[in-house]
Amino acid sequence: MDFTLAKKLTIKNDAKVVLMILDGLGGIPGGSAGKTELEAAVTPNLDALARTGICGLHQPIGTGINPGSGPAHLAVFGYDPIKHQVGRGVLEALGVDFELKDGDVAARGNFCTVDSDGLITDRRAGRIPTEKNAELCKILRTVKVPGVEIFVEPVKEHRLLLVLRGDGLNGEVDETDPQAVGKKPLDPVALAPEAEKTAGLVKQFIEGAAKALADQSPANMLTLRGFAQKPDWPTLGEV
Repeated sequence: MDFTLAKKLTIKNDAKVVLMILDGLGGIPGGSAGKTELEAAVTPNLDALARTGICGLHQPIGTGINPGSGPAHLAVFGYDPIKHQVGRGVLEALGVDFELKDGDVAARGNFCTVDSDGLITDRRAGRIPTEKNAELCKILRTVKVPGVEIFVEPVKEHRLLLVLRGDGLNGEVDETDPQAVGKKPLDPVALAPEAEKTAGLVKQFIEGAAKALADQSPANMLTLRGFAQKPDWPTLGEV
């Protein structure tokens, strides 16, 4: 993205800005009053900010495009979300201050619950406490895959970070979450020929994880998505 025009328009000053983004407010009317969650909420502070601040509509990507959290956040901070695309795994790593190295592959994981047939009954394992998550991550750190170094870090509730470090890795791997209950977790599939090795390593890790978590409840399995590698982008200051 060419930031030349933006730099010309920028005026340095001492003003302070509070940028408030309300995510997940796409509720529908419900209950006896027939209101959405936001309509029913008591919001004196938000009302005051709206009266004294500047309100407007922000279209992160383009008309009719429903943005995910990653592209939307990048667009808010000045990055072109079409050109600067990154998987959720990198964002999870940044969120827990994990220092990704060039060549690492990061993925966001969800602990889930599967039945005796391996079918998912709860995609988020009842949103287990973060403390339980940390215990499970310790168990997963015992899973070893030849030829790659593996890092497993808790994020929050059912969410975790998986990082693979080694030679010849590639983040073009499809997610393993079928996005539905009653189905088995998907096998990791390479989306490009150069990612075949990585997909195979991830599959080995998942197989080991399934065995390691088999006696746990309710989180006895995991799904992975947002495979990505550290991007080479301009810094926020440069943007």
